[in-house]
This record gives sequence, C-alpha cells and structure tokens, in this order.
Amino acid sequence: MRCTLLLATALAAALPCLAQTASPAAAPTPNPATAATRAANEGQRASLPLADKRSFDDAQRGLIESLGDKVIMRADGARPTWTLRGFEFLAKEDAPDTVHPGLWRHARVNMASGLFKVSERIYQLRGLDLANMTVIEGKTGLIVIDPLLSVETAKAGMELYFKHRPRKPVVALIYSHSHVDHFGGARGVVDEADLAAGKVQVWAPAGFMEEAVSENVMAGNAMSRRALYQFGPLLPRSATGQVDAGLGKSVAFGSITLIPPTRLIEKPSETHSIDGFDIVFELTPGSEAPSEMIMYYPQERVLNMTEVGTQNFHNLLPMRGALVRDPLSWSKYLGGALDRFGARSDTLIAQHHWPVWGGERVQGFLSNQRDAYKYVHDQTLRLMNHGYVGAEIADMIELPASLNLDWSVHSFYGSLKHNIKAIYQRYLGYYDGNPANLDSLPPMQAARKAVEYMGGAEAALKKAREDYARGEYRWVAQLASQLVFADPANQAARQLAADAYEQLGYQAESATARNAYLQGASELRLGVPKVPAVNTAAPDVVRAMPLELFFDYLGVRLNADKAAGKAMTLNWRFTDTKQDFVVRLRNSTLTASAGQQAANADATLVLSRATLDEITLQKLTFPAALQAGRIQVQGKVALLAELLAMFDNFPAMFPIVEPRPAR
Repeated sequence: MRCTLLLATALAAALPCLAQTASPAAAPTPNPATAATRAANEGQRASLPLADKRSFDDAQRGLIESLGDKVIMRADGARPTWTLRGFEFLAKEDAPDTVHPGLWRHARVNMASGLFKVSERIYQLRGLDLANMTVIEGKTGLIVIDPLLSVETAKAGMELYFKHRPRKPVVALIYSHSHVDHFGGARGVVDEADLAAGKVQVWAPAGFMEEAVSENVMAGNAMSRRALYQFGPLLPRSATGQVDAGLGKSVAFGSITLIPPTRLIEKPSETHSIDGFDIVFELTPGSEAPSEMIMYYPQERVLNMTEVGTQNFHNLLPMRGALVRDPLSWSKYLGGALDRFGARSDTLIAQHHWPVWGGERVQGFLSNQRDAYKYVHDQTLRLMNHGYVGAEIADMIELPASLNLDWSVHSFYGSLKHNIKAIYQRYLGYYDGNPANLDSLPPMQAARKAVEYMGGAEAALKKAREDYARGEYRWVAQLASQLVFADPANQAARQLAADAYEQLGYQAESATARNAYLQGASELRLGVPKVPAVNTAAPDVVRAMPLELFFDYLGVRLNADKAAGKAMTLNWRFTDTKQDFVVRLRNSTLTASAGQQAANADATLVLSRATLDEITLQKLTFPAALQAGRIQVQGKVALLAELLAMFDNFPAMFPIVEPRPAR
C-alpha cells in the first residue's frame, strides 16, 4: 500500500475523532447519477470482460471460515478497529448508475474475508485489514508474513487461524516491504517472551528500517491529510460514497507497532530454510516500495508476489504523495519472476487480494502484469519524445484491447491517467517546457484574474452550468474550482464544483480517484472536517527513528521568519546512546552534524534518547524535563526556549479544495 507510517498512525488517531464530530444530519443528500454519467458507465460495459467471473471463485477457494460482519475492537474497547459492516449494499450483482461497473465488480470480489487454505502448509488471512497476512506451517512453529497494519487485526487474524489449526509458536516473522500495512501489527503476532528470548527471527529486505521510518516523516503531515482523499475513510459506505480502497476495503484504525528485523536479505536473490521451510527471496527495490522483496516457496510450488503483482494496476505515484516509482524496473521484476518461477508455480499469492490458481494462469498473470507496466512506460516516453506534455499524454493512452480483457491490470487502485502523469514527472519534472508555466501565478491570484477576464463570477457560472448540463464535468470542475479559489464564500460555485466532482467520482474506475473526487465534493459542501489535535506517533517507530532524521525534521518545522537574524550553536549529548550532535542555527536554517561537539557552543544539552522519545510522544515536555533534571543545560539556558518557540506545529486538517487562509 502505500498507506505508509505517519499517515497510518494519523488515520488511526484522527478518524475516530472525526467520526464523533461528524453530523450526519448536516450532510446533504448525494446527487443521483446524471444522464451523462449513466451513459458513460453504461458505455464502459461494452469494453469490460464482465462475463469473466473467475475472480469470484478464486477469491472464495480454500475458505475455512469467513470474517462476516464481525467487529474487531481496539484493545481498550473504546472503538472499532475494523469491520466490513456497511458494505452490505455490495451484495447486488449489477452495478448502480453511481459506480463504474468495473470498480463495482472489484469491490464485490474484495469482500472475500476470513481464513483461507492456499496449500498444505500455507494459509492466508484476508479481508481483516487492507493487506493480507500469510501463515506458513514449519516443522516446529509458524512463519508469519506481513502482520497487517494494526495489533488488533493481527491478533484477530491469529485467533481465527488457531481456531482451526494447531496452536504452534511463531518462530519467524517476515516483512515483505517497508509500508506500515505490512508490519504495523507485529506485536499482535509475536509472543513478547519468545521475542526477548531470541526465539523469533524477524526477516526483512535490505534498507527496511531506514525506509519504514523515514519515507513519510519529512512530508508526513501533508501526506496524512491527502491520504483522507486517497482512501476515503470519512465517506459513508454506500453506492454514492466509499465502495472500496482498491487494494482492500479500507484501512484499520488500530495500534501501530514495529519490531526491528534481526535478519536482512541483502543479495538480489537468497535462499534460506526457515524451520524446515525453503524460501527463495528476491529483492525488488524501487518497485512498489523502496525496500521490497518477493518470495518463492518451492516445496509448495507457490509464488508470493507480495505487492509487486496484485489484482490491479498499482500506483506509480500515490495520490497522498510520494517519490515516483519506476515502472520500467517494476516490469522487469515481474518478467524475472515469470522467467524463474512461472513454470515452477501452481499458485500465485500476494499480500493483497486473492490468489491466481493453476500454472498456466499464473504465467498469464505475470506476463500481462509485466506488459502493462512496460506498455504504459514505453508509450508515455514515446509521446513525451514527440513533445507532448503529461496532461496530453494522459488523454492519448489506453490499454490495448488484449490487456483490457484481463481484470488484473485494470486501474482499481492506481489511476491510469495519474500514473501516466507520474511517469512524465519522473523523467521531466513538473515543468512542461512552456515558459508561461515557469513562474505562473499561485492558484488564488490566477483564479481571481481568470474570473475577472471571464466577465465576473456570474457570467462564468452561467456558462459552467450549461457545460454541466452537457456532461462536460472535467472542464466544469476546473472552472468552478477557479471560482472557489477566487472567492471561497461563493456558495453557488462551491455547489457546482462539488456536483462536478461527484459525477467524475461516479465515473471513475479507480477506487482512489473516486474517493478523492467524493471527499473533495464533501468538503466543498461541508467545509474542512474539524478534529482536535492528536498525537500520531507510534512508540516503536519513535524509538526506531535515527537522531539524524529527528534533527532533519526539526529543520522542516523551523519558521524562517521567526528565525530571521538569529544565530546559535547547541551541543546535544545523548548519554544512553553515546551520540553527539552539533545543531547550528544560521541564515534561518537549522543544520545538525553527527559525531561532533563545538568548542564555542552557546549551550550544551545533556539528556538520554529515552527522554527525547518521551518528549516526542508528548508524554513529557521540554520544560518539565528541564525542571526534573532529565535535561541538563550548560551555558545559555534561555536559548533552548528561544529555539523551541521558532518551530511550527502543522495543522492536521488544512484546506485542499479551497484556498488556505491568509497568513
């Protein structure tokens, strides 16, 4: 997924608060699908392989017990962590007018949940979280792959497994990659005593800890906010709201943990026997995650493509934001898996979705996945080299008819157009080469000028309403958004923009695009959701954060205006980790040098890393730590308070579909 560390903890902390502050009575009734949307969705049926219903059988094969409508509660019993309740409307076979027929089918298949038998020694827990948890039965114990996103769902999954299988200890935990939905539930799977005694090996791909902790720290607040648009957890579960999240139904709102790995896979390919079970590990860095690997289980003839090969075309650039992924390398990883393991596999599983059964189908799946990523990459580059820009290319490329017949390469998670623009960004950046866009006006100023040139808001609204009646929702969304940015109090413009977003959401095949459109429409109608300040830090993650990253993030929080003209040098000494840093403030910039102490420092702070962790987790404040003697300062004590006053606290819920308030 893509649902990475800080945004997952933010969702877990913030969403219950948002749910409690929401007022269902205040929410306007969603619009029905217009004639244009009905026609668009009906037109999609002609090109979709709706007669191919094998996925429904594939998803149910091997079912031992379904999760059903069970509610998994947080450990404190205060609120639900996970449930499939609310998705009952998906029982209908025919797609309603308000949902793309391909997405409707995918959302229905994604309802398969519970404990499944894959082979004699391999089982999967599916539909208990966004990801899957795989359990392999070794000679003396269990090998667990990807313990879901939260402790609560992981525990529930293991309880369901033990209800039907012998209760053996977990002897190995394997993280397939560095995204939180694949490691956050670690302490719900591993016995703490066994862990302390060294009886559990924790395996991960090279670079796992660095990527797991750092990927979303620097821009984590912005990503967390945008994740609400990507996953749609604030939307009502309905045919006019959230129907799916692409990789699964939604995200769990539970406790996030992280157990550092004890064994790393560092070579491109390594084979290990873990408790008598042979595993071939292959690294796939830069595909779906910076640190990732796939696995082959030769004794069972099962290939685990983790999140490199799933039942949809994945994100090259998540809508929450990230570094653009490499579709060319991704395609080569898929091709390599086909060449090395395709003919040796009877079953293909992944850490999302359902399996592919049968050797011939496994090879066909890998072949089509490989070709889809390569096709989109190559055709984007071809048109790019003809001089077309990202927005143009996105309207020019469609999957070949032969690939369109394969459900597994449809854009149920990643959006095809969004991915094409991401490829353009990866190679050429944001700038399209036109000097008019080199230093264009910011959105609000540009909108006000544009509306003025249109003859005013009323004249523009009149024309936009006419285009809306003709079903030109993409243009109406663009124009009405400009009207909102020119004057966010213009209720007619807000309503028209929301109406256009809504119809675009109804037409989207991508679950994440649908969620983004519908969340945008909701916020135009109801405003930015209000949520109290929450601490989103997970203790395990805070403890794992390198001090270098901590100081880098302090630099991100430094308000340049408040720091203007200020200069100071502070030594930091950590007594328990034996680490030294020099932190310098110059030119409204905060820098940190590891392994050093400045002779001319204005002050020296002596503390433990454990004290810093408590402050980060908001269990302790700097003033309280000073007063308690847990931080000792030699030199100018007042400088510490002066520095702390220069740091921004980021708002969890900033505007997206309307302008930010004036600074």
